[in-house]
Amino acid sequence: MSGSTAHWIARRGQPLRGTLRVPGDKSVSHRAIMLGALAEGTTRITGFLEGEDTRATARVFQQLGVRIETPSASERIVHGVGLRGLHAAAAPLDCGNAGTGMRLLAGVLAGQAFDSTLVGDASLSKRPMRRVIEPLSRMGARIDATGDGLPPLHVHGGQALQGIDYTLPVASAQVKSALLLAGLYARGTTCIREPHPTRDYTERMLQAFGWPIRFAPGEAELEGGHVLKATDVAVPADFSSAAFFLVAASVIPGSTLRLERVGMNPRRTGLLAALRLMGADISEEHAGEQGGEPVADLVVTHAPLHGIAVPETLVPDMIDEFPALFIAAACAHGRTTVTGAAELRVKESDRIATMAAGLRALGVAVSETPDGAGIEGGAISGGQIDSHGDHRIAMSFAIAAQLAQAPVRIEDTENVATSFPGFVALANGAGFALDEG
Repeated sequence: MSGSTAHWIARRGQPLRGTLRVPGDKSVSHRAIMLGALAEGTTRITGFLEGEDTRATARVFQQLGVRIETPSASERIVHGVGLRGLHAAAAPLDCGNAGTGMRLLAGVLAGQAFDSTLVGDASLSKRPMRRVIEPLSRMGARIDATGDGLPPLHVHGGQALQGIDYTLPVASAQVKSALLLAGLYARGTTCIREPHPTRDYTERMLQAFGWPIRFAPGEAELEGGHVLKATDVAVPADFSSAAFFLVAASVIPGSTLRLERVGMNPRRTGLLAALRLMGADISEEHAGEQGGEPVADLVVTHAPLHGIAVPETLVPDMIDEFPALFIAAACAHGRTTVTGAAELRVKESDRIATMAAGLRALGVAVSETPDGAGIEGGAISGGQIDSHGDHRIAMSFAIAAQLAQAPVRIEDTENVATSFPGFVALANGAGFALDEG
């Protein structure tokens, strides 16, 4: 939340060494709670992300009448109530900072018999919801928002939903997922097509919970009228969280890090491809599958990076990792250009503007465009950064500070807990020099 007094002082640390296990995948954790709640039977989740966003989703389902136990940290036992077993909540459902939570819940709640109101924090309340409201309305949902299509969302119950054949105007895994979840409650078939393939977490997990679904890159199709059956979910380590250490170990001389059991969903790992194009030394070991998702250990060793034109085909598969990529670009030799990434302007902050301003504050030359930026690699000075309450911005500048000529003060770091609880302790254990204020 902007205006928070939480801040970090980051300075040059040591080469990064050792083996790290970053927290569980946020996207998989959200969906495991949701599908576990709507399934028949009991779902045990291990590796659950203990972040503010995912806990908010769990609290929402508890408000809706689902019993969720926490036997230990990173573990949840969800006592499913079935598709029709949710109950009206006595108060608005608070999604906190979680855009994923709010958009997916809009799809689930559109199929209920009762009314619900979805609210969020100051940051989430500025994020656009029209792109999920409009296609849900085509299915028969009734959702009211503010005049600009912003939260809070009032979802009317008792609507008869009908499957649709819909092509997303802008590729979005969250919108696609909301429509597929509404499709569980709809008559007939829901078919979603995308201009570019996005992450298929929802499709893979629906399959794991026994719902018949057909999907391929760029399209997914399911019929209403089936049943979700409880299953155990082992959540892989979050690639977006691993991304900060992939970049840090690539740019900090003398570093070698192993990141264990990282989720390697092919719609998620665009940053890996981009870093390798820049000259990064990252290898994959012990590949396998966990919770329906591909996983591997990633071993990253420092290597000199060079600037590239980031291929637009990679952009949808690395949309959350661009703040970290901007830091890699600032530490690379030559110029890196990003195009086709206009979606970055409507994330937790305008990530193009916020990253550009922060890099300039540290003496890096950046030119902004409507859908990207050009970044000239070079020396990084000390300075002060406003992260605008954006967790990924804050963690990215913590990397830059490890190579800076003077300390870097990073303001407004409270929201790091939304996606990466324990980041400071884990980073310092690996070799960062990061103090919380």
